[in-house]
Amino acid sequence: MKLHDLKPPAGSNRRRKRVGRGIGGKGGKTAGRGTKGQKARGQIRAGFEGGQMPLQRRVPKLRGFNNPFRVEYQGINLDVIEASGLTEVTLEALREKGLVHKGALVKILGRGELSRSVRVSAHAFSGSAEAAIIGAGGSIDVLAPPFGNGRPPVRGNQHANR
Repeated sequence: MKLHDLKPPAGSNRRRKRVGRGIGGKGGKTAGRGTKGQKARGQIRAGFEGGQMPLQRRVPKLRGFNNPFRVEYQGINLDVIEASGLTEVTLEALREKGLVHKGALVKILGRGELSRSVRVSAHAFSGSAEAAIIGAGGSIDVLAPPFGNGRPPVRGNQHANR
């Protein structure tokens, strides 16, 4: 037996029904499409949604995504804390020095070194910053975010993430 000798068993493949070939026999006149209506007529173009604004026009042209639940921290490095001369670093103290904005979430980052013991209160700490503060004999205090546990409220309006 060779490849060209292979064929399906008798009766397993039926020939397709050729519709719309005149009134002699089944499948004439309306060709199984019923009467009238959009589906009885010619092709409907791809993406047509019956007059509703199609998806490809509802979605914005410019690509990208802005996460409305993003939590943005304002970073403060260890060298900035060292230069500030503060022994107790709190949000109020950083605000008075002009290092953070009002209402900002503060994250302490590990660039630079500490030569003295400092007590630091912030919303988040990098691993290296935490190790450096504790290594210098200081202590850290992690503050809870103002929006509580879970994700923050949506920023912007109903068009923010379009």
